[in-house]
Amino acid sequence: MAQVYLHTMFGNGARAMQEAAGSRASYARMEANAGAADMLTDREADFIAARDSFYMASVSEDGWPYVQHRGGPAGFLRRIGDNRIGFADYRGNRQYLSAANLAADDRVSLFLMDYPNRRRLKLIGHAHGSDDPATIAALMTPGYGAEPERAFLIDVVGFDWNCPQHITPRFTQKEIERLTAPLVDELDRLRARIAELEG
Repeated sequence: MAQVYLHTMFGNGARAMQEAAGSRASYARMEANAGAADMLTDREADFIAARDSFYMASVSEDGWPYVQHRGGPAGFLRRIGDNRIGFADYRGNRQYLSAANLAADDRVSLFLMDYPNRRRLKLIGHAHGSDDPATIAALMTPGYGAEPERAFLIDVVGFDWNCPQHITPRFTQKEIERLTAPLVDELDRLRARIAELEG
């Protein structure tokens, strides 16, 4: 667990509950080594680039949390600097809830899931939209048919890798096809052999 994430997310209430549960001492040791920022490494960048969706939480002007699912081709969310990630914001239902929330409060929390491998990465940071054509073009996915309205850039403040406990493995159609391809090939060979023997 990264130290800045701990310092940012653990309020006094959480620390008091950790104390009561007996887990405070181990978290306090982790917090003691806090640096200026939790730096993204190639491990995080590779994980981020492999995702085809994520969840992004922002807060409304009235203080209500709003969680939005974002999806696209694998790699549509990517690291574009030492601690900056970004994605092209493609035209959607035109509610503009996240965009409006970020105009008032730029803090976001992202949840990135790898269900087959039971891994998740949580990120917190400051986000802003960009209408700069060069930035938007740099974040577009070649061959993807949707049209972007803007780019979102997120300066990551902290992140945390979670344990696999309670993550149910889920697979996409392509992942299932890849995993079952050897069995399908073997079945085809057996059918051909049976047809040959019967013929």
